[in-house]
Amino acid sequence: MPSSVQRKRIRKTPEARRAEIVETAARVALTEGLECVTLRRIADELAVRPGLISHYFPSAEDLVAEAFSVASTGELDALLPADRPDGTPTQYLARYFALSAGEAYDDISRLWINARHLSRYRPVLRDRVAEQELASDDRLEGLIREGVERGEFRTDDPRTTAIQILVVLDGLGAHANTDRSNRPEAVTRMAVTTAERELGLTRGALTEVTLPEGWAEAIESAAAERAEPTESAEPAGAIASAEPAASAEPTESTESR
Repeated sequence: MPSSVQRKRIRKTPEARRAEIVETAARVALTEGLECVTLRRIADELAVRPGLISHYFPSAEDLVAEAFSVASTGELDALLPADRPDGTPTQYLARYFALSAGEAYDDISRLWINARHLSRYRPVLRDRVAEQELASDDRLEGLIREGVERGEFRTDDPRTTAIQILVVLDGLGAHANTDRSNRPEAVTRMAVTTAERELGLTRGALTEVTLPEGWAEAIESAAAERAEPTESAEPAGAIASAEPAASAEPTESTESR
């Protein structure tokens, strides 16, 4: 006997649907790994047919690369905003290190380890990794240059200093899967020590600085949010339906990765 319960149909624009797919893929990449980003897995997450995912991403490799880009860009924006109107360069750099420390940062560290490994065999992902590395270099260099201009930092080469700091953070992040409970303090604060030394700051300048009101709570909240998995935005059992007929989303199943 046919069920009398009708499943809810969600009508979304192609732009909104594509964004939803990418955001879901980015969440899976960040919490479970890029290998888990497949057309079928993302379809299951959104309770849609795989054919709808392949309508927007005919190649799973393109979806993997896009998922990495969105996840890493989102994390960069959270760690080091492009617009910084509420504090000084020293305060924003201190905020950056505070957010980059501890277990809350492990997911993004694992994602970078994962992406760099897989990019050996996946040219599309390799290009995205290079783009995101450049974006991180540019963002941190911009903050350092601002600090130099305002007399807070001292360095003759902001670009090299930014890369030095990021290399140390990458090195520390490479241990995201290991027990670090017995790590010496000198190792734990190695990235901060590098930054203080290369920027002509005294020891403690980036860990003992007074932050603007509300920043400490915001840092704790951001760390907690990153540590908690995000639920899929669409209820189970929903079926997608595109808005314009010209951009109709296919509903047939496809056997894709």
